[in-house]
Amino acid sequence: MINGIRLKVCGLTSLVDAEMAARAGADYLGFVLYAKSPRSVTLEQYRAMAPRLPDRRRVAVTVDPTVAELREITAAGFDLVQVHFDGKRFPDAVAAWAGEGGTEHLWLAPRLPPESDIPAAVLALAGTFLFDAYVADRFGGSGKTADWTKFRRHCEAHPEKTWILAGGLGPDNVDVALKATGARFVDVNSGVEASPGVKDQVKLTSFALRLAETR
Repeated sequence: MINGIRLKVCGLTSLVDAEMAARAGADYLGFVLYAKSPRSVTLEQYRAMAPRLPDRRRVAVTVDPTVAELREITAAGFDLVQVHFDGKRFPDAVAAWAGEGGTEHLWLAPRLPPESDIPAAVLALAGTFLFDAYVADRFGGSGKTADWTKFRRHCEAHPEKTWILAGGLGPDNVDVALKATGARFVDVNSGVEASPGVKDQVKLTSFALRLAETR
């Protein structure tokens, strides 16, 4: 935790970058298990890294998994599973994920158009929600800035939930984002990269310093 702000560094693909994230102050290490992402790793690659990873909570990032896939991910030793999905999907499918992994281990990241808030039926199924930028044809990883006003509205309407701000965050704007949203939990990915899946130490260190300096 940096200055009272929890930090997840996502899109990690190597031990070197995971160690760099831990040194910068990351509380959570995120690994993308989505083959269409340029930052994806396979479960086999993750398992090979796992024994040597820093002592931080590990988050599997996946898209619309089957229950069988969710079981396999959980069995690989992840502490948490972050699920991206079409936010207008019928809640029964989301309930199946919650029933399998338990709401305390599940982070939901519904993809919803700007005019739509997270439905009450979905809100009831998890304690933590990740708020990313909306892009109609992809799930996360776009580098676009999320709707900060919408994020703040959800936080204020549902303070009992944990809200994670993602989408387009970097050293140049995270302090502004925190002040605009009131976020106390952030997720950074492309904003601290040298190239997709490769973190940049200078950018990551600068990002952590911005968190430390934010008032």
